[in-house]
Amino acid sequence: MVVRLRSTKLTTGRSPQDVLGQLAGIKRGTSEIISLDELKDKLVVSFKESRPLRIKAGFDPTAPDLHLGHTVLLRKLRQFQDLGHTVLFLIGDFTARIGDPSGQNKARPPMSDEDIKRNASTYKSQVYKILDPGKTEIVFNNDWFSRMSIYELTALMSHASVSQIIAREDFQQRLKKQREIRINEFIYPLLQAYDSVHLRADIELGGTDQKFNLLLGRELQRDFGQEEQVVIMLPLLEGLDAVNKMSKSLGNYIAINEAPDAMFGKVMSISDTLMYRYYELLTDEDMLSVKALHPKEAKEKLAMILISQYHSLQAAESAKEAFRKVFAQKEIPQKIHEY
Repeated sequence: MVVRLRSTKLTTGRSPQDVLGQLAGIKRGTSEIISLDELKDKLVVSFKESRPLRIKAGFDPTAPDLHLGHTVLLRKLRQFQDLGHTVLFLIGDFTARIGDPSGQNKARPPMSDEDIKRNASTYKSQVYKILDPGKTEIVFNNDWFSRMSIYELTALMSHASVSQIIAREDFQQRLKKQREIRINEFIYPLLQAYDSVHLRADIELGGTDQKFNLLLGRELQRDFGQEEQVVIMLPLLEGLDAVNKMSKSLGNYIAINEAPDAMFGKVMSISDTLMYRYYELLTDEDMLSVKALHPKEAKEKLAMILISQYHSLQAAESAKEAFRKVFAQKEIPQKIHEY
């Protein structure tokens, strides 16, 4: 089921001022925009020239499932699509071989080509539960990096310094703890930045932990004579433990392909505080109305909304009934998994 976000089509504006009125919706739920003035200018030019902006977001296929943490960004991408723009959904099948060091306290384990291909194939089907296929370009960065010569790679590396890369907080934390930093991790930010150059991105979206990489994309575009992309950062969604960000590697996530019964149970297990956080970042519900509900009722409503979005209303109703039978009425579930 495709998520329908409330927004206005780009073509409905009668003037650049009407287009700027869309900024409030774009800003909702973001952590930082660099810069807001540049975003305004891009929207106005896009309107005047009837040219959709190119909105980029990258995902490394490190696991087969996209989770609710990813949907914070995907929902914002869909919002841009509903305004008439084009989304560049970048699958980092090359960069996944390195692993993004952002927010990591140690190097990621290497992935096999088979795992990367298998995971990437699942992403293509999952994203269309949110994104509009007609306004989405799915691209793979192995297509250009696999053809890059060692000469071109070393030329690309000359656009950043060791002192610049080592200054990032996650690397500083590793140095303090005497944990290794691999050379290929050093060049990861440059590779992500070059993706923006190759795709000529107007805007790039990412989590707050991606700030270094996103800003480097602006610098590299400037070096290559392109107009700098606007950077839009979104908050990181906490996982089921309410401490760490939702992560496949930590196992504290709810996959959008998760079975409805499992999804319902996981939502019901979170704290009330985290529930309101999920409402803010994963739905369009009015928070005053949500907070007027009893927490248990609000949590059930959240589970229903999420399952309806990624499965169906019927699946949500069935999951709700199954949960109540087991946990409220103490009955034996109809389906019991064997282990």
